[in-house]
Amino acid sequence: MRATSHNRAAVMNDVARLAGVSHQTVSRVLNDHPSVSPATRERVLEAVRQLNYRPNAMARGLAGRRSRVVGVVSFDTILYGPASTLLGIEHAARTAGYGVSIVTLERVDHAGMVSALNALADQSVAGVVVIAPQTAAAAALHNMPLGMAAVAVESAVGGGVPAISVDQVTGARMAVRHLLELGHEKVWHLSGPRDWLETHGRIEGWRTTLEEAGLAAPPLMTGDWSARSGYAAGLELASRDDVTAVFAGNDQMALGLMRAFHERGIRVPDDVSIVGFDDIPEAEFLSPPLTTIRQDFDEVGRRCIAALLRVIEADLPEGPDRPSPDPRVAPTLIVRASTAPPRAGR
Repeated sequence: MRATSHNRAAVMNDVARLAGVSHQTVSRVLNDHPSVSPATRERVLEAVRQLNYRPNAMARGLAGRRSRVVGVVSFDTILYGPASTLLGIEHAARTAGYGVSIVTLERVDHAGMVSALNALADQSVAGVVVIAPQTAAAAALHNMPLGMAAVAVESAVGGGVPAISVDQVTGARMAVRHLLELGHEKVWHLSGPRDWLETHGRIEGWRTTLEEAGLAAPPLMTGDWSARSGYAAGLELASRDDVTAVFAGNDQMALGLMRAFHERGIRVPDDVSIVGFDDIPEAEFLSPPLTTIRQDFDEVGRRCIAALLRVIEADLPEGPDRPSPDPRVAPTLIVRASTAPPRAGR
């Protein structure tokens, strides 16, 4: 065992890393818990000596019981989906009797994610929920601090980290199937940014449903989740005479599409039908009210916390045997007035 140099006072997670155990095991050793083997106890105590680790007074006060704080890593965004996911997690954690400590990233990249996880580990949180809808954030979860209980949201990270998400593929299939059942023979798709995992699920659902119907997918259009990008795509689509149905990757882009079509004299849904994704609170008040795919973010939050508690309590003999929650939350098609059968002649 060899200590590394530190420019700051050692924390419990440093001891755990050096000793090759979880931070819960370090806590048990420091509190003389009988469930730790003599060999493990000696390894932890040797790491404590090498790092000159000194628990602070608050840590001593909390050592006799599990932390009741859950860490959440999110990112700086006003997008409806991630913001609603964060609220759902907060509500579920507080309902379960846990406080919440949130670290917000200005940039979602590997270095920022690792720094956020280490900061929460230093707070000795019971576990961490990571909202990781982008590929860079998901990749960072393969380097979790040793022994940290974690659950990811809207991510398929693998590596033993449970992930909870809305079934994006099924949601997209619902949207496209609805348009096909109305009689549309070509469904265009305006996707979100390619570095978002949700984007890939919605593209897959769109393409698969068209293929199953024996229809060719028209060229994919890419936006950035904003109404402005939807507006730009709408102006491009308005110049074509073969557009009768568009599946937008989110409701904001659908709003931009509707504005562009209105400016070009194209009526929704008489000339073009539009389906969005998310069911933002304003969707039912648009003109016309927007058909969309609803995501149940409260249910995502409940399942995230349930999955996290299952991981946290896995090594506690007094912990209840919690069932593993279904990792896929079912979406719902909300039919409103922005979709209709295609008009003859367009």
